Amino acid sequence: MPRTSREMNTNLWAIGLTALGLAGCASYSPQPLPERVDLPQSATGIAIDSASLPFHHLSSHVFNPADGLDMDEVAMLAVANNPQLKQARDDLGIARAQSFAAGLLPDPQLGVTSDHPTNGTSSNTNSFNLNLSYDISALLLRSSRKGSATAHEQQVNADLLWQEWHVVSQARLLFTKLTAQDALMKQLQLARALLADRYRRGQQALAAGNVTIDSVGADLVALQGVERQISELERSRLQNRASLDGLLGLSSNAPLRLAGEPSAEPIDAAALRAGLEKRLKERPDLQALRDGYRSQEEKFRGAVLAQFPALNVGLTRARDTSGLYTLGFGLTLSLPIFNANRGNISIERATRKKLFDEYQNRLNSAYSEVATALDNLPLLQGQLKQTRRGVAELATAAQRAEAAYHAGNLAAPDYVRLQTALLDKRVEAINLQEALMEQQIALETLLGPELPEQTNQGSNR
Repeated sequence: MPRTSREMNTNLWAIGLTALGLAGCASYSPQPLPERVDLPQSATGIAIDSASLPFHHLSSHVFNPADGLDMDEVAMLAVANNPQLKQARDDLGIARAQSFAAGLLPDPQLGVTSDHPTNGTSSNTNSFNLNLSYDISALLLRSSRKGSATAHEQQVNADLLWQEWHVVSQARLLFTKLTAQDALMKQLQLARALLADRYRRGQQALAAGNVTIDSVGADLVALQGVERQISELERSRLQNRASLDGLLGLSSNAPLRLAGEPSAEPIDAAALRAGLEKRLKERPDLQALRDGYRSQEEKFRGAVLAQFPALNVGLTRARDTSGLYTLGFGLTLSLPIFNANRGNISIERATRKKLFDEYQNRLNSAYSEVATALDNLPLLQGQLKQTRRGVAELATAAQRAEAAYHAGNLAAPDYVRLQTALLDKRVEAINLQEALMEQQIALETLLGPELPEQTNQGSNR
C-alpha cells in the first residue's frame, strides 16, 4: 500500500528527532588495568606546579631535590605525588561530573506506535500514533538537584584541601622525626664509644687485679643498654623512612636525602586566641561540613517539592486506519494519596539533623584541641629552655673535667659519669625540641600555617 506524503513527512520528522538525539552521544573505548608497579625511582623526575600548592610558604618555595630536600620541599613533594591525594582528586572529578549532570535539562520523551489492518476494505490504511511528552516535575526539581550537586562538589573540594593539610603535616612530622633520630643517633654513638672505651679499660684493670668484677659488670650493662637503644632507634628510623616513601609516592629504594633541620618559632598564643574564630571558620573540614549541610538542605527542599503531584504533559499526533488525522493534548498527574513522598521527606529531615549535630561536635572539638595545644606550648617551651640551660652548664663542667682527666686530676669513673650525663641531657633536649615541633605542626594542622609569632623570640632559643 503506497505511503501518503503526510505519512512520509511524519516518519522523516521522527527520524530527524532521533538523529538529533544521537548526534551528541559519547563514544566508548576500553581502558585496561595496569600490570606493573608505577612508583618513581627518584624525586628529580616529578614535576611540581608550585602555584597549585595549598599554602603560600609552599607555593613560593623553590623545589630543587638536587641539593637535598628540606622540610618544605618534602611537603611539596607529598602534596604533588601522594597516592591518596591522587584518588581524592579523582573523587573531585566525579563530583564535578555529577554537578554537570545535575544541571542538564531533562530530555523529552518520544513515543511512536503503528498498526496495520489485517482485514477490512481497500480504503483502510496503516495507522500511527506519535506522542511527544515532557516531565514538568523533573524540570521543577532541577534547581534543588543542581544546588545539592554544586554544594557537594564544593564539599569534596574542601575535603581535598583538608587532606592536603594533613599530608603536609604528616610530611613535616616525618621529616622532624627523622632529623631528630639522626641527631639522637649521633649522641648514642658518642655514648657507645665512651662506654666501650670505659669497658675496655675496665677489662684491662680487672686483668691486672686493680678493680673488681662488679665495676666492670656495671660498665658492660651500661654499654649493652646503649647498644639496645641504638638498635631500637635504627628500627624506628627504618619504619619512618618507609612511611615517608609511601607518603611521597616513591619507590622504597628511591634515593632521598633530607637537608636542614626543623625549627619551632615561638607562637603568640594571645594573638592566636583572638583570631581563633576566623581561622576555624576558614578551616577546610568545617567548610566541607557546611557545604555538605547546604547540599542536604537542597535535598530536603527537593523532597518537599516532590510531595506535590507529578505532572507530565505531551502532544499527540495520530492517524487511524480510516485515514483520519488527529492532533491531541495529554496530561498525566499523580495523586499523592498514599505516598506523597513522606518517607523520603522523613529521611532527608533526619539526615539534616545528623549533619547539624556533626558540625556542632566538630566545632566543639576544634576549640578543645586548639586550647589543649596552646596550653602545652608554654610548658614545652619552658622545659626546653631549662634543658638547654642544663646542657650548657654540663658542657662547661665536662670541658673542665676533660682537662682535669687528661692531667690526671680526675678519676676515670667520675669523668665517664659526667660525660654520660651531658650526652643524656643533649638527648633530652633533642626529644623536647622534637615534641615542641610536633606540637606546632599539630597547631598548623588545626589552624593552618603562618601562625602569629612572638615579637621577642630570643628568650626561647
